[in-house]
Amino acid sequence: MTARQGAAPADRRPNPAPSAAAAPQVREQSKPVRSPQRRRLGPIVPASSVSGRTLMIVIAIMTYLASLTAGGVDLTRRTAAGWERDVVRETTVQIRPAEGRDLDAAAATVERLARATPGVADVRAYSDAETARLLEPWLGSGLSLAELPIPRLVVLKLAEDAAFDPVAFKRTLEREAPGATLDDHRRFLDRLVAMARAVVWFGVAVLALMLAATVLSVVFATRGAMASNRDIVQVLHFVGARDSYIARQFQSRFLRLGLKGGLVGGAAAIVTFLIAELMTSQGVGSATVDQMDALFGAFEIGASAYAGVVAIVLLIALLTAVTSRVTVYRALRAMNR
Repeated sequence: MTARQGAAPADRRPNPAPSAAAAPQVREQSKPVRSPQRRRLGPIVPASSVSGRTLMIVIAIMTYLASLTAGGVDLTRRTAAGWERDVVRETTVQIRPAEGRDLDAAAATVERLARATPGVADVRAYSDAETARLLEPWLGSGLSLAELPIPRLVVLKLAEDAAFDPVAFKRTLEREAPGATLDDHRRFLDRLVAMARAVVWFGVAVLALMLAATVLSVVFATRGAMASNRDIVQVLHFVGARDSYIARQFQSRFLRLGLKGGLVGGAAAIVTFLIAELMTSQGVGSATVDQMDALFGAFEIGASAYAGVVAIVLLIALLTAVTSRVTVYRALRAMNR
């Protein structure tokens, strides 16, 4: 009995205080759990994945092709504008060769008549050597043109501040310079300008199709990312994460992918433009470059084309982000049903 009575007080002794090592654990367990909206989570879409790299490559290719299309459209548009200016500012008189006709005297007569005509700012008669050089891109060099019926050309540059009457000048040529005909190139150049405009609209259509293909690629990539991370999305959704939070995670990720791919494709297009201009400038005098100059003029990509490349990069990045956000919202609405 004495032993039992002595043991009882020992059993009723208070428990010892928790040790210092256990104190942090207790305090750590007592911390309140923050909501998913306030706590910074890891990325829902992995930073590097096969689908992400594939999408970036697709965006880079689409941006490159779209930028090349924009450069071609700009070059064609500027060329068509140059043709239209040439139609307004220049016309040509052709003197057909005939038996007993002195082409030099006829050219001098046409030059005298043209200088006396209102609206003509300058007159230049081409010699036989200059005419042969004009035909070299098509007929080659070293060809004797003595036996060919090559007409003599007299080029008239029209004034901008005075009106030129082609009908009255044609009647003057018929009366005082037989064999000379006025060719204002309008019918031929109108067809070229119409063709150039058709090429511009075709390029715009191709550009729109490329942007549509990029949007579809982003839609499929977003759906794939949603499917591969469906469990994470469902957990976040059920514990209270808002749809805007989840969509923002996908949007920021795809925006970075769009910017990276767009910058790579745009930079490649700009390098291509610079290489093409360099090769064209170094190949001056060759038959191919001369033919291109005769058709398109100097091969120079204007500042508007480079601005178009920057706009395409930004547009594709924006389309990528917006498309991914819309796709995620639709998938979440389908999940809530």
